[in-house]
Amino acid sequence: MDRERIDGGRVARRLAAGQGAFFLATGLWPIMHLRSFEAVTGPKLEGWLVKTVGALIAVAGAALLVAARQRPPGPETAVLGAGMAGALGAIDVWYAGRRRRIHPIYLADAALELGFAGAWAAALPALLSPPDPDASRAAVG
Repeated sequence: MDRERIDGGRVARRLAAGQGAFFLATGLWPIMHLRSFEAVTGPKLEGWLVKTVGALIAVAGAALLVAARQRPPGPETAVLGAGMAGALGAIDVWYAGRRRRIHPIYLADAALELGFAGAWAAALPALLSPPDPDASRAAVG
């Protein structure tokens, strides 16, 4: 494996672990204690819907944590990480910023999500590059 692919894989593993932990924690939060979640993010009309979205985010977080153990994570990990971050960030900006329908704290989440999406965009080329066959022969021989 060439140096760029190894470094990109290491960055992607750390990114998947960090985003996975964040998603798992924030996804489980409304399921475990809706009252404290609403104290920070504002009241919700449909508690079951908040918990459903939380469960989906937690599952994505668990998948990212599993992917963080791969050497290197596959490009599908970048698609999951960037896709989730992009979707959640866009919703945050639209409904907290533009429409002002949800609590402004979601704009802070949008900044985090933008950071995750940008980091995945930077890591993706290394995950897509094929391994250098000369480097793997040199490692064996």
